[in-house]
Amino acid sequence: MKIDYVLNTDGINIVDAYSMGAIVVSRETYGSSLILCATGIIDDWPPQTCSELTAQHLQQVISLDPEIVLLGTGSKIVFPAAEILQPLTTNRIGYEIMDTGAACRSYNFLVAEGRQVVAALFMIGQ
Repeated sequence: MKIDYVLNTDGINIVDAYSMGAIVVSRETYGSSLILCATGIIDDWPPQTCSELTAQHLQQVISLDPEIVLLGTGSKIVFPAAEILQPLTTNRIGYEIMDTGAACRSYNFLVAEGRQVVAALFMIGQ
């Protein structure tokens, strides 16, 4: 799905499109789970599905010092166990859990507003 709106986002990472098995960020296509923030991308994030996510995996997210984390869980919303999300709570970081498409759209709006947002995204279809 192509995102149909234009944001003034000079110099920051924006999701251009997403579809089954692919997320396009600033004209670069990614085919595996990734962590996305305004100025960087971690494209070697180990968990490939939400069921593989552990609290340890969230340490890379926390290291980016977000005020809010958007967890895109694939084609459907999947709620990880509370103990997996505990590092976010402990570090007083807000989070939202949603399907990956919604996380991509929400990320674009929040980053365009200048918010310190990080999106941890699993591929759609996985």
